[in-house]
Amino acid sequence: MAVKTKSERGPAGTLTVDDLTRAIKNSIDRTGMKEEEARAMAQHVLNFFGYSERIIDNVLEPEDRDAFYMLEDSGILTTEREETTLYDGREWRIHYWMFRKERIMELVEAQKAKEEAEKMGSIYDDIPEDSWATATRREKPEAPK
Repeated sequence: MAVKTKSERGPAGTLTVDDLTRAIKNSIDRTGMKEEEARAMAQHVLNFFGYSERIIDNVLEPEDRDAFYMLEDSGILTTEREETTLYDGREWRIHYWMFRKERIMELVEAQKAKEEAEKMGSIYDDIPEDSWATATRREKPEAPK
């Protein structure tokens, strides 16, 4: 299942479960949300949207709405409100949820950049251990974070 999205990299792309998983993992808990938990949340959220750009808030149960609010706080979802006048003159408000696709792609790219940096390793890893033995320093310094 995928939702169409535009990116700055070119024409319309696709928001996949993998992309949403990366965005959730990178936004909610930088200290280590489990991949399985992030994937389950991504699949759960995408199941509500299907191929739609937005969903009506009324379809959500309270537990689901709590998860949506958490994703709103992290910048992945946003809300929209529509007002209409009923036949009897009362105002009726309809609330919708939508993906913030630009923010999701930013989070995905940040995660990809982090993974690339981890693959590259530290420049200190290439220097032999015996090069570090000097009068003032006995250990290899930690790589900058």
